[in-house]
This record gives sequence, structure tokens and C-alpha cells, in this order.
Amino acid sequence: MRPEEYKKISLDARRKVLDLIYRAQTSHIGSNFSCIDLLTVIFESADLDRDRVILSKGWAAASLYYFLWKKGRISDKDLNSYCQPGSKFIGLTEPIIPDIPAAGGSMGFGLPFGVGFALSKKIKKEEGKIFVLMSDGEMDCGATWESALIAAHQKLSNLFVFVDFNGLQAMGRVQDILDIEPLKEKWLAFGWEADEINGHDFEEIENSLEKREKEKPKVVIAKTIKGKGVSFMEGNNLYHYKAPSPEEYQKALKELQSNG
Repeated sequence: MRPEEYKKISLDARRKVLDLIYRAQTSHIGSNFSCIDLLTVIFESADLDRDRVILSKGWAAASLYYFLWKKGRISDKDLNSYCQPGSKFIGLTEPIIPDIPAAGGSMGFGLPFGVGFALSKKIKKEEGKIFVLMSDGEMDCGATWESALIAAHQKLSNLFVFVDFNGLQAMGRVQDILDIEPLKEKWLAFGWEADEINGHDFEEIENSLEKREKEKPKVVIAKTIKGKGVSFMEGNNLYHYKAPSPEEYQKALKELQSNG
């Protein structure tokens, strides 16, 4: 797919996610916007009848619901029920439908799930890939590195992990809370194939899915910008938890519309 086609998909996603979060007055818009470009390419490449997409950073649930809607896996009603009273489509991912195979949001859970699904496919000799989208804050978790060792030992070449490295987590800058650099070298030392890319460059994201080594799981460390696409949200950790005000919503929508 051409970059301009990806760009249109990602802009449409940002506009809808902005609308969903504003109407629900929920949080994590910055975290959603940092990973939308990654999800754009992942969902365009995935075959949902045989592949699984696990959103370990489950607080970006609004984006996941949008792409599942775009693929025809949930209805308009489901999508627009996001965080509304009585809806099962809440602000953290839960396994409420087959296309959401695992809960996300409790940090460090997504990769263990992904390893289990990938190992199951390997044992059963099933076709398909397992995609796991993680946050950089999850690199602080011991379960992440235990799972990484298991995946390398089991030679799970059907496992793709993307780390949304926006440099910010709930309580501040990643490097101030627990310095995880050099991250690529750490994953290499754990026996993985590892790439480092610009997480907003569609060609780099697409190419990272095509280059593979045999018998190794792959991690893609995607350098991103929290709040990408809206100038006053970019790199601003206030929007980890803050919902847009009416004025902020209109300003953000105007910027996203002008980008189209």
C-alpha cells in the first residue's frame, strides 16, 4: 500500500478516536495517537481469520475498536458504544469477542499471552502470525523478559512484537523511571531479531514486517510521539489521563481536518 493510503486511514482513525474519547470523557488519547500509525499497518497486513492482534497496551482500546470496526468485525453500534453506560467496549481491552483474544491494560500481560498463542500455533502447525503491541513502560516488567526468553527458546518465528516507544509512561519519562536503553541490544541479547524504526513512517513499519530471520521471534522498537497528530498533545504527558475539553476537542479536530 502507498504511504498516502496509509496516511488517510490513520487520519480517519485519529478523528474517530478523538470523537470517541471526547464523547466518553475518558483518558489515554496521547497513548492512542502514538500507536495509530502502527495499528494502521498491522491491520492492513493481518488476516484476522488466521492471525491474532494482541493490544498489550490495552488503554489504547479506542484505536483497537476502530480498526476492528473498519475490518467489519464489530458494528457501528459497538464502536459508538465506547465507554458509554452498559457497553462492554470499555477503556481497557477485554476478551469480549474472538478478535480480542486477551485482556490488555495490566502492564506486562500481552507478551505472555502472545507467546502462548504463538507456541500453540507452532505445535498445531497452524498458519498465521501473532502480533503484540506493547508500550515502552512494559519494558519495566519482569514478565516481559521471562516471556522473551521463552519465545526465543521455542523459536517462535510467527511472533511479531511492536514496542510503542513514545518515551513517556503514566508517571513521567521512561528514562527517568527506569532507563531501558539500549533497548534493541537487550532484545538481541535475549535471542530475538530486533529492528528500530520511525513508528510514524509507514514504509519503515511495512518493511519491518517483511524482513525476517528464520526461527526467531521479532521485535520492532518503534520510536513514536505521544499525542502524534495534534500539536498541543504531542509529547505532553498531561494527555495520558486528561480527556479533551470542548475547546481542546474543537482545536484538535481542526488540526486533524487540515492535515487531510
